[in-house]
Amino acid sequence: MNMKSFFAETARDCLRKVKEELGPEAIVVSNKSVTGGVEMLAMSADGIKALSRQASPVASSARSPAPDRPNAVQPATEEDYTVTLSSHARKQPATPSWQAAEQVASLAKRPPLRPLPERTKGEAGVLSAPKVTAKQNDVLANDASTAQQLQVSQLMGEMRSIKSLLERQLSGFAWGEMSREAPVRAMALAEMLDAGFSGQLTRKLCQEMPAELNIEGGRKWLQGAINRRLRTLGDDNDIIERGGVFALVGPTGVGKTTTTAKLAARCVVRYGADKLALLTTDGYRIGAHEQLRIYGRILGVPVHVIRDGEDLRHTLADLKDKHMVLIDTVGMSQRDRMVAEQAAMLMRAGEVNRLLLLNATSRGDTLDDVVSAYAGEDLAGCIITKMDETASLAPVIDVAVRHGLLLCYVANGQRVPEDLHLPNRNYLLHRAFKLPTENSPHRLQGEEAGLVVSPRGVTAGAQVTGAALV
Repeated sequence: MNMKSFFAETARDCLRKVKEELGPEAIVVSNKSVTGGVEMLAMSADGIKALSRQASPVASSARSPAPDRPNAVQPATEEDYTVTLSSHARKQPATPSWQAAEQVASLAKRPPLRPLPERTKGEAGVLSAPKVTAKQNDVLANDASTAQQLQVSQLMGEMRSIKSLLERQLSGFAWGEMSREAPVRAMALAEMLDAGFSGQLTRKLCQEMPAELNIEGGRKWLQGAINRRLRTLGDDNDIIERGGVFALVGPTGVGKTTTTAKLAARCVVRYGADKLALLTTDGYRIGAHEQLRIYGRILGVPVHVIRDGEDLRHTLADLKDKHMVLIDTVGMSQRDRMVAEQAAMLMRAGEVNRLLLLNATSRGDTLDDVVSAYAGEDLAGCIITKMDETASLAPVIDVAVRHGLLLCYVANGQRVPEDLHLPNRNYLLHRAFKLPTENSPHRLQGEEAGLVVSPRGVTAGAQVTGAALV
């Protein structure tokens, strides 16, 4: 009958073997799962035709009524043959011989199977991959693009890190070269950094410093440069002498209430208690009103509590005959959005000048944040507080110079009114340029000054020449 058995690991491979050996019109008679793969019995088209001619008499007798076979199997009516590997098919009982003959006869009457589609092979003889839809192509393309962007981002990050390391190393080389070519300038730069000045102001001043100066001359020149840039009030233009409405603003804990009392005491001594009024907007701290009221009772000055902008405008209108009005505002972080609301309320109230209090114990970058948050056209000047608590005045002097702030007063203690003074330039410059002790852990050693002052984003070539450092 030309029936052959085929074996392969998968049904697809087994069908391929059937097709290659018996042709595309071969008929699969049975299939079953065996150990290691799939086994199929198949016949060629010619074998099926020969079998159908031999089974014609048997088929005609099988169709006649048979009382001993009441459950005769009816001919199959499927239009096509489907290979199945289900467990249900494997559990069917063995088919009797007379039923097998009848099934073979019905198979002979079915139209031949459609040939299997040809599969293209690559150069290595591997079957081609299944077709991918356009949507799947878009998804794959997006995934590939995202992966590529991630790789590019990681590569750029690594390149920036390498560039930063190279710039730091080259800045060290440039510092060594500048130390050899301009030792006075290098020493002056290192001393300013040790004192606490910012790298930006240090680079600018050292670049402007004449190259022919010795170390003592360089120090005097730098102090003179800071002195020329520092704006201060003098005895002839004291704000107590001018009078007006001043609101003391700044972060929490900077000493606004105490400084308000010091200014009030100076005004009372000069003009009398009836020429001064005290206002407070601090309704957040427990006992804040009472603290200022105590100072007011001591000085004999009335204290008014302000609740909102409208109340402030009416109160200032009632106090327009006073020589000076001092407003103690609520302290808030420079990062608080209410800072802008407070400034807007004071500006809408009329001719209110703000005095910004700067804590001398704060870092330079913190002071920069404070100045940026409280800046405005109505900022009349600044007052440095807590000078007695800081080790270096360089950071706060540096901020005042770089932002062009008018320094009105300095406070160096809690006593009222003794610890409030007009700025003494010589004293301020002496404290600003005071260096830490030799064994201080905050003093730079070796080439650390060059690494600290090296600007970011400068090309390596400029740093090698030493120009980037100054």
